[in-house]
This record gives sequence, structure tokens and C-alpha cells, in this order.
Amino acid sequence: MQSRDIFSLAYRSVSANRLRTGLTIAIIAFGIMALVGILTAIDSMKGSIYSGFANMGANSFSVQSRALRIRIGGGEGATKGNKKVKVKASNSNIPITYSEAVAFKKRYTFPASVSLSLVATTSTTVYRGEKKTNPNVRMIGGDENYLQLSNYDLKDGRNINLLDVESGRNVVIIGEDVAKKLYGDNRKNIVNSIIRVGNVRYRVIGVLAPKGSGGFMSADNVVITTVNNTRRIFDRPNASYNVGVSVKDVTRMEAAVGEATGLLRIIRHLHLNEEDNFYISKSDSIAEMLFGILSKVTIAAAIIGFITLFGSAIGLMNIMLVSVAERTREIGVNKALGATSVVIRRQFVYEAIIISMLGGVLGVILGMLVGNLVSVLLNTSFIVPWIWISLGILLCAAVGLISGIYPAIKASRLDPIVALRYE
Repeated sequence: MQSRDIFSLAYRSVSANRLRTGLTIAIIAFGIMALVGILTAIDSMKGSIYSGFANMGANSFSVQSRALRIRIGGGEGATKGNKKVKVKASNSNIPITYSEAVAFKKRYTFPASVSLSLVATTSTTVYRGEKKTNPNVRMIGGDENYLQLSNYDLKDGRNINLLDVESGRNVVIIGEDVAKKLYGDNRKNIVNSIIRVGNVRYRVIGVLAPKGSGGFMSADNVVITTVNNTRRIFDRPNASYNVGVSVKDVTRMEAAVGEATGLLRIIRHLHLNEEDNFYISKSDSIAEMLFGILSKVTIAAAIIGFITLFGSAIGLMNIMLVSVAERTREIGVNKALGATSVVIRRQFVYEAIIISMLGGVLGVILGMLVGNLVSVLLNTSFIVPWIWISLGILLCAAVGLISGIYPAIKASRLDPIVALRYE
């Protein structure tokens, strides 16, 4: 009997038991869907993180009073670059004051651009007449260098200048999302128009070019005013200012960080035996840290997927053993008609592979769709994870082969006389 005939016979046997076959396919598909879906979602998140930190620039770093904290499981750690640091409780989380930030900007002589900024609020509403935005607009106070360091481009109007910063007057640059919400398609008279942020009126001096989503928030849903305006309108006694530095020569990044560290220690009056009470974060180190976390999630997802597939393999083997018991008489008839033990073995192995491959194909399709829901949420491109698709198909083929070997051997060893007498 040729392989094609054996495969056709196996396919007919699988089709004859639709309920049992369907349940087995569903079990296998769920395992593959979990594996491919989670890994596809992680690929989407990695792409989003990469694009977001690429927008920050590889030649820039920021200075903050608090360390970036990321919690994994029950642990929590402050990070300085890629390393965990410990700071005395009495010397930690001390805000960077406006005077300290200004002193750093004036005294930092390294060939680089320095910007001061303060996040006034992340949940304000912007009004223009009867139109208004959702209450999720970020308002940031910056200086004349803020757009450059944040990788924003102007679409219309002008940038913030020194006079704007020193006077703290009510001028703003609005993002694309805000402009679209307030002005619709009529963009001719945006510059010099009046809007209201909360209860304060501002004159629009510029519109930002679309920057897109940085992953977890839209970079265009923002209004930017001057840092002195935020000090005047959004007065907070313990406000901590962010200092951004863009180095002109990326090869001198470490030297720039070292000089910034030394200058900040002087400005903040730290003694030689005191730890730094500020944190310098480079965009690439933060990205690497997030990628490391996602790698742990990938490993956990793979373990979950393999456990599910292992359970599917056991279930498939049990079903094939039940199939052998139910078809004992059929096996005896086939042997009496001349089917050899090899033919019987191949038939049952083919049946197991067909069931597992159908489950694998269904699981891959569902996993790819589920995983790309994250791409839709993060506004990233649709991902076809060929590596995970290939891995899923190979795993299903292996599951079918392994699960079918023992039942096939058991079926091939049946005595045809005993099998024919089986009821």
C-alpha cells in the first residue's frame, strides 16, 4: 500500500470522529495560540519601545531626581543606567530645583545642548470656543532647546524663544492630536489663535509636526509652554525639574555624562563620602532594561506554551489509544486483508500528525491575530511572526509524531485472529 493511500485512509478515519477530533484540535490550537500570541505581542511591544526610544536619540541623556523603578514580580529596584544603586534615605529623592537646573545649564561647558523642562500635568483639558479635548492632554514647560532634545519638529509657526522663557508669558505650541481635535481640517488660522488650557488663556505660536505614538502614549497629545510659565501657573513647592542633554559627538557620551555628574555634585553640595542623589538615564540603557524584562516575559510565555503542548500531547496519545481500542476489529480486518504491521503503524501515526497539524495551523492563525491586537493598540505595524509560525508548526508535527508512535505500535502488534473476534 502506497503512502498516499495510507494517508487517505488516515484522513477518513480522522473525519469520521468529528467531535473527538475537534476537541483535540481545540486543545492543541489553544496551546499554540497562547505561545504564538504572546510572543507576537512581545515582538510588537519591542518594536514600539525601539521606535519610542529611537525618537529620543542615542546621543542624549536626562537628569532626574528619582530613579526609574520597574517592578517585576515582588521585587523593585532603582536603576542607574543598567545597575542597581542604593542611596541613603536622608539623601534620596531630593527634588532638582529650578535654581539648580538653571545653574547646571549655565555652567555646563561640554559641547552639548541643554534643556530644562517640567511636566505641569498629564491630564488637562484644552478648550477652543465650544470645542474641547479629552482630559488626557500632557502640558509640559520647556525652553528654547526642548523641541530639539525631544525630537519634535515644527509644522507651522515658531519655536519658543528666550524672551518667551524669561517673561513666562502665556504662549503654547500644540501637538497634532490637539490641533485636530480643536481645529478639525481648518488649519489656516491656528497660529496666533487663542485657546484655553484649564482656566488659563494662551496664544498659539506653533503647531508640532506629527510624531506618532511612542508606544504607550501619543507624543502628539501635548501642549508645550515655557518652563517659567509652568512655574507661575502650576506652582508646586516640591517640583523637580528635568534636565536634558544632547551631546554633539555621540562617541563622547561617557565623557559628557562624567562631566555632568561632577558638576551636579558641586551644584547640589554633595560631600565626597555621599552617594549621588540624582540619576542620569540614557535612552539606550532604559530600552535595554525594558528589553531584558520582555525577555523574561518571553521565557515565561514559552514555558506556558510548552506545558500546554505537553498536556495536548498526553491528551492526543490518550485519544489515539482509545481509537485503537475502539477499532480493534477494524485493525483485524485490515491485517486479514494483507495490511502489514508497518502499514498499521503508519496509519495511526498519520492520524496523530493530521490532528496535531490542524490544531497547529488553527492555533498559529489565532495566535497571530491575538498578538497583533497589541500592534493595533500601540499603533505599530502588523507583524507576521514567521519564526514563531515555523516553530509552532514544527512543535505540532513533533507532538503528533511522538503522541502517535506508542498507539501505532500497540495497534500494529494486535493479533489479527484475536482482533477479528473482538466485540
